Amino acid sequence: MRLNSFYPVLMTKNVKETSAFYLQYFGFSIVFEADWYMSLKQEETGSELAILQADHETVPSSFGKPVQGLILNFEVENVDEIYQQLIKEKHLPLHLDLRDEAFGQRHFITSDPNGVLIDVITVIPPDESFQDQYKEEI
Repeated sequence: MRLNSFYPVLMTKNVKETSAFYLQYFGFSIVFEADWYMSLKQEETGSELAILQADHETVPSSFGKPVQGLILNFEVENVDEIYQQLIKEKHLPLHLDLRDEAFGQRHFITSDPNGVLIDVITVIPPDESFQDQYKEEI
């Protein structure tokens, strides 16, 4: 199968608040806007994200619950700079402090207004013990 596009759709009780969060803090812009759905795009990378009213009629009723158990990874050029902006200056919630991981990431974790975790990452060289686990060149 050839995909033309792939993007997450976050179901929420508050489309406007959730969309505003991603517009303000992560540089997305609006592609489509309705009171029940917003399609967002990050112009520099082409990354897409959609926000959907959880109880909208297009969602099967037994599944119309706000999102949970999800982590969105945002890979950035300089995680220390983003940490300073989002955590130190903007005071977003901090769930995992900035740190290096042996498997090749420097990162921290914050969250959106729905409690969706956002892992902000800069790729760093992994320890030798993880080198063989990578299937493509890093």
